[in-house]
Formats: sequence, structure tokens, C-alpha cells
Amino acid sequence: MKLSFFGAAREVTGSCHGVEVNGKRILVDCGLQQGADNGLGQGFAFHPGEVDRVVVTHAHIDHSGRLPLLVKQGFNGPIYATEPTCSLLELMLRDSAHIQELEAVWRNRKQRRAGDDSAQPLYTLADAERVFPMLVPCKYDEMIDIGGGASIRFVDAGHLLGSSYVEMWLDEDSHKKKVVFSGDIGAPGHPMIRDPASIKEADFVVMESTYGDRSRPPSFDLQTELAKIIDATLSEGGNVVCPAFAVGRTQELLYHIREIKERGMVKKCPDFPVYLDSPLASAATKIFSGDLLEYLDDEAAALVRSGVSILSFDGLRFIESSDDSKKLNDDRTPKVIISSSGMCDAGRVRHHLKHNLWRPECAVVFTGFQAFGTLGRTIVEGIASTVNLFGDEIAIKCHIHNFRIMSSHADREGLLEWIGAFERKPQTVFVVHGEHETCKAFTARLLGEGFNAIAPKFSSIHDLLTGELVYEGRDLSRLRDQPDYARRDSAVFQRLMLAGTRLLEVISRNRGGANKELAKFADQIDSLSSKWDR
Repeated sequence: MKLSFFGAAREVTGSCHGVEVNGKRILVDCGLQQGADNGLGQGFAFHPGEVDRVVVTHAHIDHSGRLPLLVKQGFNGPIYATEPTCSLLELMLRDSAHIQELEAVWRNRKQRRAGDDSAQPLYTLADAERVFPMLVPCKYDEMIDIGGGASIRFVDAGHLLGSSYVEMWLDEDSHKKKVVFSGDIGAPGHPMIRDPASIKEADFVVMESTYGDRSRPPSFDLQTELAKIIDATLSEGGNVVCPAFAVGRTQELLYHIREIKERGMVKKCPDFPVYLDSPLASAATKIFSGDLLEYLDDEAAALVRSGVSILSFDGLRFIESSDDSKKLNDDRTPKVIISSSGMCDAGRVRHHLKHNLWRPECAVVFTGFQAFGTLGRTIVEGIASTVNLFGDEIAIKCHIHNFRIMSSHADREGLLEWIGAFERKPQTVFVVHGEHETCKAFTARLLGEGFNAIAPKFSSIHDLLTGELVYEGRDLSRLRDQPDYARRDSAVFQRLMLAGTRLLEVISRNRGGANKELAKFADQIDSLSSKWDR
């Protein structure tokens, strides 16, 4: 009975954790690496064909974005997730595949000048489509036997529509253990979604730490502040650009803007237009507007029952085609533009930034976490006077606003409250999904609170029955601090590094084997090493 960490280990994206019980392998989340976390590429430190089943905590791409790659490389089992998560995954993975295909075309166009047009997409739309028949929709608070001595239950995490903690019960040779995977822990008070639930007991907890080193900003009237920015910017002839995650944050913005308009809070330009420029966000908004009463909080549910369309208002326009998106920047009418991606690393928002960052009369409003190494992080931190967009240096002269209070992640106090709700301290708390220093700080805080907490390294293996560290793993955070590390090595070399990591894992799994077999294994590795030693 073992627990392994294949992503978001001392990093904040790429969540991917492995469980082994009775010889069966379960994966919890399979997220895409983003920003500077993409140091060893998107490959796996295990063979996807050896995974028996997958459990997904929620639909955000840093928890689900490598599912098509997993299937492409040999996985062929069930994928368990809540019903709303399954619906959102069909949108998000298609969109991600489209981005992968476009990026491959763009890379080949650039590399062709050097005589190389061999770039391939990480996965294609066809790969993404193969995921959907494998999805097994589940309800909250329902005990599900997934076979092989494992049962799971999804509990509302209050982070995103359908988001969940995963309670997992393991039974091997009459030894029983319970592991809880936090996924992303929500913050209370967000519109539409319910506040995060609590869990009372577990032997082991795998816990996120995104905001583990900071507190939420002092509470303020978000709608009043947003209305002030819109009023001041539009009255000066500027645009308000809101980079927003297509699923979750976009719908929250629409909810707030609907109320701002209903309350007449924008005085100088009360009939201001709002453009939702993201086909994915538009499709997700339709899901959020569907029959989801059992997943909404009490306030939103009451509005829906009274006939209010909670995500619709006069002046809201949906942009589908790229041509119409480009026309927005030719139209001088002051407007609000909501576009993805939320961290500005891809998507149409980059075009809107190119056309608005340099204009002093404009404003950019950030509404979510900006990971290290992303364009959004560079802009928010104010450490650069220019940024490069599509080969052009663009000056940053507009007003920059960061509404951290809109983040749907629990802050340090929220995380401590969540782990403090356990009636008995877990045997071990594994701290994941946090930038290196954040993860380190929150682990230290938990130790100070009396918890046995550790920040596991990438590909480390922990025996849940003996408490033994089977394999220490690798600290990728040290690599990330090296200049340009995410772009330094070729994709093939990254694959080789991951193969080496997998070999170390295989070696650790042979501990206790027959000496004759171990000696044969060692001879084969020595022979291979001698062949390739340079």
C-alpha cells in the first residue's frame, strides 16, 4: 500500500498523485504543468498503461489537463469525477487539445526557417475525445467501490462547480487505511458555489498549499471597487480587460457585473458593454446556467427559483470567432472585455493585452492566482516596464488591479481551519500544490501546530503500512530556480529524465526481491550505463 507524487510536488501546478493497493494503481488527478513548473515537460514518471483507474478532484486544467496524454500513451480504465466535473471536462479538454494543436502549428512555422518542422502537439482533439467515454459521473457524499480494495467518496470542496475532496478507503491483507486528497480547498463566501465542507478523520492527508504563506486581503466591497474601476476607466475612453479562468472565475465576474448593473453602480456609463471573448467560457457559462440547483449555494438557488438568470444581463455579448475577437480592438467604444487564459499564458487575452497594456486610460483587472513564470505574474508584480507579446515589446502603462480576494483558494487561515477540523491528527499530512517557498512555509506552520507534515519530492514513494519512505524522489524546485530551465532541455531529453525517474521507482519496488534476480537487474543497469556513459 503505497502513495507516490508525480506532480505539484513543491510546485503549484500539474497535480498528479499515485496510490498502489493490492497491486492495482490509482491516479488522483492528472494535471497539466503550467508556467515555470513545466521543467521536465509533460511526460509521466510511470507507464500510463499500468494505471488501472483515475479519480479527478475537479475540472481545472492543472488537475485534469494531461488526461488525453494519459489515454494517448496507454491508459484504458475508468475515470471517476462528480457529474458537473464530467460536463466541464468535455469542454476544457477539447479546448486544451485545440491549444496544443495550434501551438504545434505555430512552432513548426517558426522552426521551418531553420529546416525543422517536426513539432507535434502534446495531444490532439481525437485524443481528448477518447477520454469522454471513460468518464464515470458520481454524486457528492456517495460511497463508490472502485475495485481492487479501494472505495472513494466525493465531498464538496467549495472551489469550483463540482469540485471535491476525495476520501479514499484502502484495504490490503486486512490492513485498512484512509487517505484524503484535498484537491483545491475553496474559500467561503463566493457567489453561486457552496462553502467548502469539512472532513473529520483520516490516516493520511494530501493537502494543497497554494496560499499557505499568506492571508486573504482585508475584506472590502468587491462590487463597489469593481464598479469604480469600470466607471473611471470607461469615462476616460479606456477599456477594462479582465484575464479570467474560463471556468469558475468568468462566471463569478458575470454574477458580480449583473448585480452592479441592477444596482446602477456605474454612474457615468451605466449601459456599458461587456464582451465575453472565450468560446470555452461561453460554453461553460451555459453549463453554469443549467439545471444545477443541487450544486448552488442558497442565495443563487433562491434567485434561480424566482426566475432570475444569474449570469445574464443587458449589454452582455458573446464572441465566438477569432475575427470578431480581433475586431474588438478596432472598435474604440469603451468596454469591458473578459477573456482567458486567467494567467495570460495563452488564449485571446494576450491579444487584448497587446492592444491595451500601453494605453494609460485602460485598466487590467486580475481576479485569480498567477503562477511563477507566467505573463500574469510578471504584470502583477510590476517588476517589468515592458512585456513581449507576439514578438513586440509592449509598454505597461495602464492601471493594474489585482483582486486577490476573488481567488477561490483558501488562504493560510482557511487551510489551517480545514486541517484543524480533523478530530484526530492524521498520521501524516503531505503538503503539495504550492510554490516551493510557500509549501515550505506551510509545512513548517503545520509542524508548529503539532502535525506530522512533510512536503514530498517529485516521484517520492511512501509506504502507508510501515510509514517508510521507500524512495526519496527529486526536488524539481531547485531546477526551476536555474535561469531559463523550463526551456533549456529538448523534449526528448526531458523524456529521458523522466525515464530515469521511473527506473529509480522500479528499483525501489524490487526491494526485498531474490538476490539472484536483483543481481541480474543490477548487471543490466550497469551494462546500459556503460554503453551510454559519455
